[in-house]
Amino acid sequence: MSKIRTVVVDDSALVRSLLKEIINRQPDMECVGVAADPYAARELIRNLDPDVITLDVEMPRMDGLDFLEKLMRLRPMPVVMVSTLTERGAEVTLRALELGAIDFVAKPKIGVANGLQHLEHEITDKIRIAARAQVRKLPATAAPAASPAAAPAAPGTVPVRAGALGRLSTEKLIFIGASTGGTEATKEVLMQLPADSPAVVITQHMPPGFTRSYAARLDGLCRIAVKEAQDGERILPGHAYIAPGGLHLSVDRSGANYIARVQDGEPVNRHKPSVEVLFRSAARVVGPNAIGIMLTGMGADGARAMKEMRDAGSYNYVQDEATCVVFGMPREAINCGAADEVLPLQRIAPALLERLRATAGLSLNRV
Repeated sequence: MSKIRTVVVDDSALVRSLLKEIINRQPDMECVGVAADPYAARELIRNLDPDVITLDVEMPRMDGLDFLEKLMRLRPMPVVMVSTLTERGAEVTLRALELGAIDFVAKPKIGVANGLQHLEHEITDKIRIAARAQVRKLPATAAPAASPAAAPAAPGTVPVRAGALGRLSTEKLIFIGASTGGTEATKEVLMQLPADSPAVVITQHMPPGFTRSYAARLDGLCRIAVKEAQDGERILPGHAYIAPGGLHLSVDRSGANYIARVQDGEPVNRHKPSVEVLFRSAARVVGPNAIGIMLTGMGADGARAMKEMRDAGSYNYVQDEATCVVFGMPREAINCGAADEVLPLQRIAPALLERLRATAGLSLNRV
C-alpha cells in the first residue's frame, strides 16, 4: 500500500517539526512537506498533490479559514484542522467543519511539545480517517446560515406547524450518535425539527472545551433549544441535549420524568463520551418510546447498543453510505441488525416526523 502523503501547515516551527516527526514515525504515512502559511502551502499542494493536509486554525498573512474556504471550493481535499483549546479556537474550528474540514485535533495551550506527543495516536488516526473520507466541494458562493424562522424545508420535508406533534413530544425521546462528520450531520437533522419536537439526546465524539460552543452554535440555528447536558436535569420536549466533551451522557427516570445523567468514567470503545453508553440507557430506560439515529462516524461505537434499542422496541434510522463523511458507525449498525431504515441524511428528519405523525402518540413497536 502507498503511504498517506501529508502536508503540514502551521505558523509555529516547533509544531511543524513535531507533526512532521509524528507523521514520519508511522509506517503507513509520510510528511512530504511543511509550510508556515497558506501562501507557501498553496505551492506545496500544487506541486506535491498530498492526500491530506493538517491546517492550523489561526495563522498570519492569510487566516486558516479563508484558506480552507478557497481550498474546498477550488481543490477540495481532506483537511484535519489543528485547533487551540480556547473559546475562540472552538468557534473557528466549528466554522472549519462547516466549510468541509474532516476533523480536528485540539493542541494544548501550554506544553505544546509534550502535549502533541501525547496526542500522537489521535493525530495519526484522524489523518488515516481523513485519507479515506468523502470530501465535499463547497459551492461557488457560500450561503449565510439560515435563521430558525427562515430555515427552508429540505426536499421531501412536510411543513410542520407548532403543536402538530401533540402529546408525542412528551412521550418520545430521540437519540443521536455521531462521530467524524457528525457535527454537520447532526445540525442537518436538528434544523429540520419543529419547536415542539420530542426531546433529542446526542452523543457526538468531541473533546472537552468544544461542546459548549457547538451547542450554542446549534441553538442559534434551530427551532428547538440546544444546550450542553447537565447531570440531573429534566429532559424536556423542544430541547436537544449534547453530551459534554470528556463525559458520558445517559438517560434515567425520576418518577414520570426523564432526566440526564452526565458522569465521568472509563472510555467505552475508546470514546468518552460514548454512543454505546447513551444508546444502552435508551434501550434500558426508554424502550419502545425511543427513536435511534446513527450518523456518520469512524468505528463501531454504539452499534451493538443500537441493536439493543431495536430489540427493546425502538425504531432506528441509519445514515446511508453516499451521504456519510465516514461510513463506519452506520455500517456497523446495519451489519448487526440495528437499522429499521437506511436513508440519505436529508431524508432522516422528514421520515422521523412522518412516522411520529402516523403513530399518533402510540409507542413505536414494529408491526
